[in-house]
Amino acid sequence: MPDEHFADPDLASLYDAMNPRSDDFDFYLPMILAADAVLDVGCGTGSLLHLARESGHTGRLVGLDPAEGMLIQARRRDDIEWVLGDLSTVSWESEFDFAVMSGHAFQVLLTDEELRTAFSAIRRALKPGGRFGFETRNPTARAWERWTPSLVWEAGDVRSWNDAGPFENGYVRFTTTYESPRWDAPRYSESTLRFLDVPALNAFVEEAGLVVDKQYGYWDRSPVTAASPEIISIVRRPSPEVP
Repeated sequence: MPDEHFADPDLASLYDAMNPRSDDFDFYLPMILAADAVLDVGCGTGSLLHLARESGHTGRLVGLDPAEGMLIQARRRDDIEWVLGDLSTVSWESEFDFAVMSGHAFQVLLTDEELRTAFSAIRRALKPGGRFGFETRNPTARAWERWTPSLVWEAGDVRSWNDAGPFENGYVRFTTTYESPRWDAPRYSESTLRFLDVPALNAFVEEAGLVVDKQYGYWDRSPVTAASPEIISIVRRPSPEVP
């Protein structure tokens, strides 16, 4: 999950090893390849857009991320536009056919105002008829209960684990610990994620003037149920009505 601690170039260089390509790439890639202009919000190390180029995309690809450490990794390819910032700092107008926010980056939008700003910016950035794909963990699946020190990730000589607190009013706070024999002491990051259910999520979508096209409970396109781990949404900026 992208986070502010990946502004540290040392940790950012480990991000892809700690978070290997998953089913979300296979899910979003066909939509990216079908779009002439694509915006990846919270692009991180740029691995999804790198894959799009490697898979034959020849149009415009733009990656947006607030962490300079991540963009250092992303800029390994110079045939993609890389922008430092977030949806509150950009002002694209009707430029993209498809926008994507993968890796559960949507969940770092913590306040109602941040959500409204993000959806408004996405709507402006999309061309009429353009779509936005993103996912958030389904709160009823209670994923945070598995974020414990017993689940350890390793990348080279770096080990990391999470220690999550309780679910409170739609939020989960957790600490990530990183340790390596190369370091004098472990490194820590404090993070918070917001969990929205389908009605609350869709209310923000509709308030922004977007339309929910599809919602799935997992990458196999199964429907959302109480047991579904994900709420995967494809929303659309409406096309102007033809008189």
